[in-house]
Amino acid sequence: MKNYKHPQLTVDAVVTTADHKIIFIKRKNPPYKGSWALPGGFVEYGETVEDAVVREVKEETGVTININELLGVYSDPERDPRGHTITVCYLATKVEGKLEADTDASEVSCFTVQEAMGIQLAFDHNEILKDALEMMIKT
Repeated sequence: MKNYKHPQLTVDAVVTTADHKIIFIKRKNPPYKGSWALPGGFVEYGETVEDAVVREVKEETGVTININELLGVYSDPERDPRGHTITVCYLATKVEGKLEADTDASEVSCFTVQEAMGIQLAFDHNEILKDALEMMIKT
């Protein structure tokens, strides 16, 4: 029997607050340790991507979100130095909770769109952020 390689499935969220800021985490672990990133992570076996993104955002930021819509699927095999990962990314809004870094995040903070556009983000998150802003402008 052949041994097949498969990409890993992840989720990310562009989470906005009531004052129109975007929530980011500072990564605690490699790759990109110390870099700002969108909250997200790996989908667990038996979990939907929607449940995974809600769980990951809560674990990393301390806040509960409402998923607004699917932003896109990002599948460049080079997007993650750990190997081929595919991320399903959502636009979401913060519903409740106090920002508190946990699990894979060493810090959590909110940035204005202008501030966020000036930061070199981990992975392909600058591209994802650009796509999110374009989608938000259209709606």
